[in-house]
Amino acid sequence: MPTYSYRCPKCEHTYDKFQKITDQTRATCPECATPGERVITGGAGVVFKGSGFYETDYKRAGEKKAPVPKPPEKKPDSASKKPDANKTGAES
Repeated sequence: MPTYSYRCPKCEHTYDKFQKITDQTRATCPECATPGERVITGGAGVVFKGSGFYETDYKRAGEKKAPVPKPPEKKPDSASKKPDANKTGAES
């Protein structure tokens, strides 16, 4: 149920009333008991509470996530290679 803001046309008192959308009766002023006029407000913004929202929160059970391709591996430069200790200079 939403909270509606009212203003009394007689005494100018403003107040809030928690009521159903389908209620036809206007809230009466707590100061002078005159039926109030509903004030149009900007409403409340969206409030996100908690640690956050994740991609997996709204996935359907049968859906599979596409695999993420791995970046290509870097090949070591031949200039930076150390000579192999098992090789001898006589192999040519």
